Amino acid sequence: MGEKTVTTLEGRQGPTTSPIAEDRVGRRFRTPRRPRFWFEILLIAVSYWTYSLIRNAVPEQKTQALSNADWIWQLEHHLGIAVEQSVNHAVNSVTWLIVGMNYYYATLHFVVTLGVLVWLFRYHPGRYAATRLVLFATTAVALVGYYFYPLAPPRLMTGGHFVDTVAAHQTWGSMASGNLKNMSNQYAAMPSMHIGWSLWCGLTIFALASVPWVRVLGLLYPVATLVVIVATANHFWLDAVGGMVCLAFGFAVARLWYGVLPYRLPRSVGPSPGTFGGSGRSYAP
Repeated sequence: MGEKTVTTLEGRQGPTTSPIAEDRVGRRFRTPRRPRFWFEILLIAVSYWTYSLIRNAVPEQKTQALSNADWIWQLEHHLGIAVEQSVNHAVNSVTWLIVGMNYYYATLHFVVTLGVLVWLFRYHPGRYAATRLVLFATTAVALVGYYFYPLAPPRLMTGGHFVDTVAAHQTWGSMASGNLKNMSNQYAAMPSMHIGWSLWCGLTIFALASVPWVRVLGLLYPVATLVVIVATANHFWLDAVGGMVCLAFGFAVARLWYGVLPYRLPRSVGPSPGTFGGSGRSYAP
C-alpha cells in the first residue's frame, strides 16, 4: 500500500516508495517507545566507554593547552570574573569542606546522572529516549571541543598559584589528579561536562518532578557543581559556559528529531508498536 508504479524509459513499470510510506518510516523512528532495560544498559556502557576512549585519545597538547589557559585567564580578568583563585584558596582553607568537594567532584557526576536516567526509565518512559538523546548529543559535541581547543585546568597553569586540592589533601577526587592522572586527558577542560551533565540533571528534575522541594534541589545541583569545579581548580567559569552551550546543542538536536522538547512528550507509552494517535499505544500526560 505504500508503493506506486511509474513507467520507465523501456515502458516497464517499477515500484517507487511513496511520500506517505516515507513519512510513516520517519514517524516510526520519532515515536516514543518503551525503553528496553538490557538495551539501555548496554547502550550507556558502550557510549560512555567510547566517549572516554575518544576523550583520552585526543593528543595532550600541553603547550597549546597551557597557552589557552593563559588566554582564558586574561579574558576573565578583562571581563572582571577572574575570581577562581580566590574561591580556590578560601575553600581550600576549610579542610572538611574541600575534602567533601573533592569526593563530590569524583562521584556525583556519575551517580546523579545515572540516577536521573533510571528515574526517567522507570517513571517517564515516553520522555526517556528524547531526554537521553539530549545527554548523548551534549556529550558528543563536547568531544569536538576537547580536540580543537585543548585547555589546561587552573590547577595545572604555570605560575597560576592554584591549589590542586586532590593532591594537597591526598583524596580520591579526580580522574585527572593524583594516582589516576595517567588514565585521563588532563587537558580536556573545555567544555565542562560536569556542568553539562549536572545542568541536564537539574533541568530534567525541575521540569518533571512533582514534589516542590525535589524540583528546588534539581536547580541547586548544577549551582553546587559550578562552585565545586571552581573551588577544586578543575575548571574556569568559562568552561562552564562551554558546557551550557553544548547542552543547548543537545536540546536543539532532540527538538529537531522529535519535533518538541523532550519534556513535552507523553509521559507513558504502551509496549505495542504504533504511531501517534494509532491503536495499540497508550499515552498519559
